[in-house]
Amino acid sequence: MLLCSLALTLILLVVSGIECEVKEICVGSLGIPGAPGSHGLPGRDGRDGIKGDPGPPGPMGPPGGMPGLPGRDGLVGAPGIAGERGEKGKPGERGPPGLPAYLDEELQNTLHNLRHQISQSTGVLSLQGSMLRVGKKVFSTNGQSANFDAIRELCDRAGGSIAVPRSPEENDAIASIVKKHNTYTYLGLAGDPTSGVFYYLDKAPVNYTNWYPGEPRGQGKEKCVEMYKDGQWNDKSCLQYRLAICEF
Repeated sequence: MLLCSLALTLILLVVSGIECEVKEICVGSLGIPGAPGSHGLPGRDGRDGIKGDPGPPGPMGPPGGMPGLPGRDGLVGAPGIAGERGEKGKPGERGPPGLPAYLDEELQNTLHNLRHQISQSTGVLSLQGSMLRVGKKVFSTNGQSANFDAIRELCDRAGGSIAVPRSPEENDAIASIVKKHNTYTYLGLAGDPTSGVFYYLDKAPVNYTNWYPGEPRGQGKEKCVEMYKDGQWNDKSCLQYRLAICEF
């Protein structure tokens, strides 16, 4: 390529009429190409291009973990204004007739319990003394003493009867009243004058007793039963004055 340049230069000199001294030039063979040079430094980043249009939405990702616990309830809001009263509805069809009151067992039981509670309350209030409840029974006294017949009449007027225990719990309750008043009391029992066997006042056999050791020993002569302060029983004449205790 260097030779071509020199030849072109000579031709131009000849054409222009300029004299010059040309030296002899030896044309040699092409040399071996040199090794390539090292890479230069990278150029500067170009300017940002124009923002492109948004691409289409990607596919939905996999579902997340378990849902969390629900949050706590918020505060109760203020009550709203009451709405207008609606129109009265039409009366319904007449129902079938019910049982007569005396055949309604549930109603009769309810009335019986109410009468019993009213009788208990009325009797206790009429005595105006101390009282003690054990199970369904209420024992009460006015603190006065009288013989057996007078106590029986007093309890009858109050709507009850002379107290008589039918279980150890009831016996302890009556004994606590006796001990509180520091005296003895008559029980609602009566002895047969012939056999000496004691019965309840309604002639039913006695199902619970708490006799003092060796009692009864009146052999029909002592027709009433008294309770000591320790709760034990003794057969006794009915004419003695004892604490009046009624049961309701």
